[in-house]
Amino acid sequence: MSRTSDRVLRRQRRRRGLRKRIFGTPDRPRLSIYRSLKYVYAQVIDDVAGRTLAAASSRDAEFKGPSTRDCAAAATVGTLLAQRALQAGVTRVQFDRSGLRYHGRVKAIAEAARKGGLQF
Repeated sequence: MSRTSDRVLRRQRRRRGLRKRIFGTPDRPRLSIYRSLKYVYAQVIDDVAGRTLAAASSRDAEFKGPSTRDCAAAATVGTLLAQRALQAGVTRVQFDRSGLRYHGRVKAIAEAARKGGLQF
């Protein structure tokens, strides 16, 4: 296998291991992160009902920034998500980093969401 596909498979394995322990409830939904090469996405999910309570991404119309793929963009997405989650009545979440390392854009989203009022 190529190095890239090995990396993807390892991340998928880490993600499956994390998802065994992290489950979004109505009291404490799951904050899920997806990071593509060009954009950053985050959503608050109630796994019991199977619905998304709040979502934000660097593709949104409200997103303002020169770049959609750096840490500053991720921090903006975290702030937007925190505002939308608080409007939906969510204050506490479980952080699902989707098998990604906690640094860079993932860390920027988490810290901005905490500053915005969400409790992890």
